[in-house]
Amino acid sequence: MARRPLPRILSSGSASITRSREIARTAADNATDVLHPLITVTRGLRLLAGAGRQKWAATPRERRGQALFLVAACVLAVALIPYGPLLALISVMGAAAWQGRDRTPAHTGPDEAATARLRALYEALVPHFSVADDPGPLFSHGGDWEKAFETSYAFDDDGRLTRLQVNYPAYFTDGDPGARARVEQVLHAKSGRGREYHFTWDEEANRLSMAVLPALPTTIAAQRFVTSPGEAVLGFTDPGAVPRTVPVQDGDATRDASPVIWRTGARSTEPHLLVAGHPGSGATTLMRSLALQALQHGDVLVVEGSGTGEYGFLAGRDGVLAAERGLAGALATLEWAAHETERRLIAANRARQAGHPEPEDIRRPLWILLDRPSALGHLAAADGRQDPQELLQVPLRHGRAAGVTVVVAEQLDSLDTLTEAVRTHTRARAVLGPATCQQVESVLGAQPHTTPTDDVPPGRGYTRLGAGPVLRLQVPATPDPYDEATSEAHRQAVLHLLPGGGPTAERQAGTSMEKAPGEPSAPPAGPLVAAPAVAEG
Repeated sequence: MARRPLPRILSSGSASITRSREIARTAADNATDVLHPLITVTRGLRLLAGAGRQKWAATPRERRGQALFLVAACVLAVALIPYGPLLALISVMGAAAWQGRDRTPAHTGPDEAATARLRALYEALVPHFSVADDPGPLFSHGGDWEKAFETSYAFDDDGRLTRLQVNYPAYFTDGDPGARARVEQVLHAKSGRGREYHFTWDEEANRLSMAVLPALPTTIAAQRFVTSPGEAVLGFTDPGAVPRTVPVQDGDATRDASPVIWRTGARSTEPHLLVAGHPGSGATTLMRSLALQALQHGDVLVVEGSGTGEYGFLAGRDGVLAAERGLAGALATLEWAAHETERRLIAANRARQAGHPEPEDIRRPLWILLDRPSALGHLAAADGRQDPQELLQVPLRHGRAAGVTVVVAEQLDSLDTLTEAVRTHTRARAVLGPATCQQVESVLGAQPHTTPTDDVPPGRGYTRLGAGPVLRLQVPATPDPYDEATSEAHRQAVLHLLPGGGPTAERQAGTSMEKAPGEPSAPPAGPLVAAPAVAEG
């Protein structure tokens, strides 16, 4: 027997029924919104009427007559005074609206999952914030976590802590870095790994504040920064960490960012910089960024020990005295830089003794950028020649007075190959890429107040200028413009900052401008190079 088809209203009318339900639900919601004041007043009148009936039922029988007489007198008085009924109606409606308002208490405390997390964190801190002979311990197993944390905490949408304030007992040794590190490790582990936490210790009030730091933006590319001569932007840090902001172009928008300003020159307290990091951490990016900034007011010498041609785009540019990759060229260039430093010192001393201003040929700053000196030192030792780092002693010791700035970049696993002069005179430091707290402390001389993460973008790290605080750092994106992997926006940003004089068209067409490794290049004729490269007697 053939199956009979369903009626049309059942087979094709489901969509119409669904639409009708949605329309009806929307209409009901809109009606509820429009009639909400009327509903509130009606609810209030019902509550007032119920309260009146309860009051009448609770009144003794012998006093009900007196109550009725008092009510009647009040009604008569209201009816006789001008605008009395209107004022009475307004008063009754106002009381009904106030009585009928939604008084559902808002839930302000943590939910069960958050409470369990806070209790577990409290129990984990008990061994660090308690002693056996404390008569009234703030931290104890099974104790009250609300006394230690109060209400100074916040959670994200995933239920993980984003902010916490811990009140700890006064006898805790908050001046011991080891004790601090243990507490910070517990908070980091219990609050969720993979994020960067900032810890603030208030020894005076016995409070520890923990906050999750947002990631520093990586969209700021190389550009002209608003700085004075002698100032260089290492990168950007957290808002409020430095007392200065500069306008930057971030994508298509312009905003204010907090820069890490490194001051060089005769009045600098940290005239030389050391950059450390693993391969791919962004140390070469920082060197390129500094080279572009230095060319705005000075001359640059670039010595690359890795031999990968990361600085080939600088060759032949105005202000670039040399860009060497080989050992012979590096030795010749650094030897010239040492003699140039001595010449500047002698010329400045003679000018001061004669009461004259410094000559023009020694006022222009000279930057020496040395990338991977350990590789050149290994080649020099194998060839029986002088280590290039030994030629940096004069620029490092007397560079501040002579207007010479030295920047050295080296990998973390090769820092032991640096000479004593390099380690002593490079008081401005930067650590880029993934690094442990111990590695950061070994380079910067102090531990960061945050927890380093394993997964960081290139150019992300920490910096410390002399004895200042340890700051988070994000280097502006400054890739090699001739690298095929460089985006067109970043390529144009770097090429726009390059001074004239370089064969850019030929390089983009494929003409190689790099010299063979080991072949020295003669610096272009200029005011500094044309001068004698030996100290005057």
